[in-house]
Amino acid sequence: MSRIGKLPVTVPDKVTVSVDDALVRVKGPKGELEQRVLPVVKVSLNDGIISVERLGDTKPHRSAHGLTRTLVANMIEGVSKGFRKSLEIQGVGYRVNKAGERLNLTLGYSHPVSYEAPKGISFAVEGTTKIHVDGIDKQQVGQVAAEIRSLRPPEPYKGKGIRYEGEVVRKKLGKAGKAGKK
Repeated sequence: MSRIGKLPVTVPDKVTVSVDDALVRVKGPKGELEQRVLPVVKVSLNDGIISVERLGDTKPHRSAHGLTRTLVANMIEGVSKGFRKSLEIQGVGYRVNKAGERLNLTLGYSHPVSYEAPKGISFAVEGTTKIHVDGIDKQQVGQVAAEIRSLRPPEPYKGKGIRYEGEVVRKKLGKAGKAGKK
């Protein structure tokens, strides 16, 4: 039995959940999400508690059990609280500003880089070096944050670039000159 899959998911007061054959719909104060579940698991809703059961004991059944429960729990948390990923920009002259739903980044290239917010994602800019990615879909928030980070990932010699908040970048030593040569 999956340790994560067997845990029940409690539905908060302001959230409504509907379970059709292979489709789970969650509606809350922040929005609405839906997720198709694999046919090897069964999702049921009883008295405000969602439980996930697997229909067999093979490897695909066991794999889908915990995954489905986590996806449903993330949907419920997303429509009630939302998700946020924060990014930091480090480097001389590197900065960000927000124009509508677009981020304009200056990252040391010969041109400014622009990033448009996809549907369901909003950006918040704190100062000129901090970006917050907000949304209700955890997968989409993580994907957008990863795409922004990939515009200029932190480099290992000076640490310049875009990194997740709290991310530690291990720095490498630079080139060592020959000793004794003048």
